[in-house]
Parts: sequence; C-alpha cells; structure tokens
Amino acid sequence: MSVTLMDCTLRDGANVVGKGFDKEITEMVLDGLTSCHVPIIEFGNAGGIGAYEVAGFTNALTDKEYLDIAQKYLNRGSEIGMFLNSTRYRENNIDIARENGMAFLRVGAAAGNGSIAVDPIKAIKKRGMKAFYSIMKAYLLTADELVEEAKMLEAAGLDEITIMDSAGTMIPSEVAEYTKKLKEALSIPVAFHCHNNLSLSAANAIAAYESGADILDCGLMGMARSAGNLATEACVGIMQRMGEMKDVDLYKMLHFIDKDLQPAMEKHNFHNPITPLDLVLGISGAHSSFNKTFKKVAEEQGVDLYKLIIEVSKQNRKNPSEDLMNEVAATLK
Repeated sequence: MSVTLMDCTLRDGANVVGKGFDKEITEMVLDGLTSCHVPIIEFGNAGGIGAYEVAGFTNALTDKEYLDIAQKYLNRGSEIGMFLNSTRYRENNIDIARENGMAFLRVGAAAGNGSIAVDPIKAIKKRGMKAFYSIMKAYLLTADELVEEAKMLEAAGLDEITIMDSAGTMIPSEVAEYTKKLKEALSIPVAFHCHNNLSLSAANAIAAYESGADILDCGLMGMARSAGNLATEACVGIMQRMGEMKDVDLYKMLHFIDKDLQPAMEKHNFHNPITPLDLVLGISGAHSSFNKTFKKVAEEQGVDLYKLIIEVSKQNRKNPSEDLMNEVAATLK
C-alpha cells in the first residue's frame, strides 16, 4: 500500500484571504512545499484558471502573474498544476497552462455533472498534460452512481480522480465505501479531498488510505474553504507513523510553518488551530507537561526541539527525565 500527498494550500487555501494569495505568500509557500519534497502542488486562483476573467474572481493575482511566479519552482521535483472548473472552461486557458509548464490541470464539476468535463479532459490530454478530476460534492451521488460517472471520465482519458467531500459531511464508513468502489472499478489513481466541518478530516483520510486511496489532498495549517481541509503537516505526521510519505521532510515543513507561514497568515487574521509543537506531541505521545524541560534541553544543547521530543518519546513517554533528554540530544548533534 502506498499513498501520495497533494497540497492544495495555494488553491483551496486561498479562500481564506479571498480568491488568491498575494505574490509574497505564493512564493513563500511554493518555496516551502518544494523544499519539503511535497510531490503534487495545486495553486493559483481559488476558482481555478480562467476564474479571474470568466467569473470575476479578481480578489487574487491574474493567472499570468501566478504562472510567472511558479517558473522558478518547476524543476524542483514537484508536479505543479492548477484547477479548472468545468463551468469556466475556455480552451485557450489550457494552452496558457501548457505554455507555462504546468504538469496537470485538475478539472472539477459537481457529482452528476461529469459529462461537461469530457471536452476539457480531452483538450488537456491533447496538449500533453495530465488530466486530473475532482468530483465536487461527491456525496450527492451514491457510491455506485459515482462509479458509473468515473468510468465515463476514465474513458475520456483521465489520469486521476478525486472524491471531494466539499461540505465535510462524509463519515469514515462512507469514505471507505466510496473509495473501495472506485478503486475496484477503475485503473487510474483515486484521491480523497477532506474537509473538516465535522472534525473528521484526519479520520476520513485514514479511512481513505486504508481503503486503497492513492492520493490524499491537504492544505498547510488546514487552510481551505469553510472549516478547512486536513492540515498537510498532520497528514504527513499521521502517514509517516503508518510507514508512508517518508520522502516528505516533516521537520522542515514544521519549521517553515513556525518561522514563515504562521506569522504571515496571522496578518490575515488566520489562526493555526494545531501548532507544530502540539502536532509533534500528538505524533510522539509526549505530554505537554514536559514541554518546559524539552525546550530547556533543546536550547542548551542546540538541537531541534521537535526531533528531540520524538526521539526521546521513542524511549520513554511516561516520565522522560532531563538526563534522558540530554543523552538523546547528544545523538542529534
């Protein structure tokens, strides 16, 4: 079993600030994600390529501005692409994406409306890019109905399909059913896109993974429309505990959030619901009552606080002594 990470911070997360992030944050996040070896990145206008002109989603940079920013990050090993809402499909936008080096476009339509995605999927494939697809509001159809629509889209040349829980209404048993049935019926990768309205994004991601999902969608600090997505850093932490996503540099990601992203988003009145330190406590099983001592030892020894917590906790989660912390710290230098 293997699962891949897709980060949507710079697309779905843009709903937090309007319809798109500014140049500073776009560059910051592209640099952070590619430096952490996140394999797939979706970015740009929250409404997708073309939404600036077609839908008037102008509380964002233009597509050209986003594409220009992306150029220096295209050769860092991550697949970078954009969203394309089927209702805003204009063929020239696919040409623009291809000319600017996009690896994929992810077409989206509400469940039951898949027929309007066939033309854009074929146009994307004709131009040599990967065609992904988001079944928005997937819960509008039964799992069996969704399978039939997905088969039709696969026949059009689709490379990947995403079950999108747009309202965060699905529970783990439903996620498992939908994922299993699509996996059984299709030969292309199946992804799952969580939303956290019922505080089930992590549980749903685990259900999708255990049911064979190939890709999990996330956003840094959970940034996305409404109640947000599963936080990318939480997804990586959970999946690494399960033996997956080992190529993603979680420590670098956590420090990027601490140092750069969290302070930048506080200026937009966005509060990170689970800080990197609290996430590390969850990953490691270390109790917060030991934080003061961990911080003291990490500072005195000049080692990474998060690595220290995780490595010490592998030996003693019940009552880690300062001596043990110092012993472990010596191995981290």
